[in-house]
Amino acid sequence: MWYRNYVQSEEPPKHLTQKTGRRLAPLGIIVGLLGLLLFAYFVKKAGLSEIFAGIRRLGFGFLLILAISSLRYIVRSLAWVKCLEPPFQLRFRDALAARIMGDALGNIVPFASMAVSEPSKAVFIKNRVPLIPALSALAVENIFYSLSVAVFIFSGTATLLLTFTLPKALRYASLGALIATVVVIPLVIFVINRQWRFLSGALRFLDRRRLAQRWSQKMLPRAQGLEERIYGFYQRNQGSFLSIFALELAFHCAGVTEVYTTLTYISPIAPTLLTAFILESVNRIINVAFKFVPLRTGVDEAGTGMLSKVLGFTTAIGVTLAIVRKGRDIFWSMVGVLLMLQRGFSFRNVAEEVGKGSESTSEAQSQELTQ
Repeated sequence: MWYRNYVQSEEPPKHLTQKTGRRLAPLGIIVGLLGLLLFAYFVKKAGLSEIFAGIRRLGFGFLLILAISSLRYIVRSLAWVKCLEPPFQLRFRDALAARIMGDALGNIVPFASMAVSEPSKAVFIKNRVPLIPALSALAVENIFYSLSVAVFIFSGTATLLLTFTLPKALRYASLGALIATVVVIPLVIFVINRQWRFLSGALRFLDRRRLAQRWSQKMLPRAQGLEERIYGFYQRNQGSFLSIFALELAFHCAGVTEVYTTLTYISPIAPTLLTAFILESVNRIINVAFKFVPLRTGVDEAGTGMLSKVLGFTTAIGVTLAIVRKGRDIFWSMVGVLLMLQRGFSFRNVAEEVGKGSESTSEAQSQELTQ
């Protein structure tokens, strides 16, 4: 069985992780500074007094926002638990803590941690579940999540285009998002149904053409192993698909509820579930497109501020909504950092463990393929 092939490998050279971090750090600083400038511009445009007035109206309602936002961590953690196949088992509380810690890494240092944030969640539970099955379950859960995001963005964008008259730039952006989701959703479903080995096929093509040969040969076992586990999960657990997808949709429902609740507090104009739904769907687009920007600083305020005006709110309400959302992210990032410190983790040793796990995964998958 595949789960018996988990092996340890030697730790990769530390300088590789450090070199990657040093190379990405200047780019991260530049992007962060540009985001801060954009943030300052839209805060000034919206008006500091109006923003402070909205935050004062929210007051202790922020605690309710945090409670609602916790549901998003809960449902995705439950989905991850359901994606882990026997004989391995993951306790919900361990999955929840790992998700909070991993997302904290992604929020704090997005550029340095884009390749670390998701795999780190498997590192955080390595005393409970071996890295290979934990990473495989994460990959499967992320596929379900990505499909739910595509469905959610499609629904929100279509509703926006059909319901409101949009400025030209926003209309073109919405049409682009709509076309992208129309292509992505059927394509992913088609690929999974046909069980196309497109990752390993592309790597074999590179190897045959002697293009990036060393890299393609190194990555081939990982790609084959990932495809085997994803398609294997599809074959063995079709009865779980609806429940897992329902959990991912619950993530988005919690987001809509959070936006609606926030607007109820900060906006003199009463929100509707429709406007909350559209605002949250656009926020998903911002999260996907600008994940590399720390806390989406500036871009969230810009996008939410402009869209809020179209939906009948003021720019200040949209910017305030984005700032409240940022406060929520900072809170959960602090919780994640505290959990990491409590368990003796640091960003450096997590990155090294991810690298070590990656090598272990590659070695184990190579053994599987030769058996």
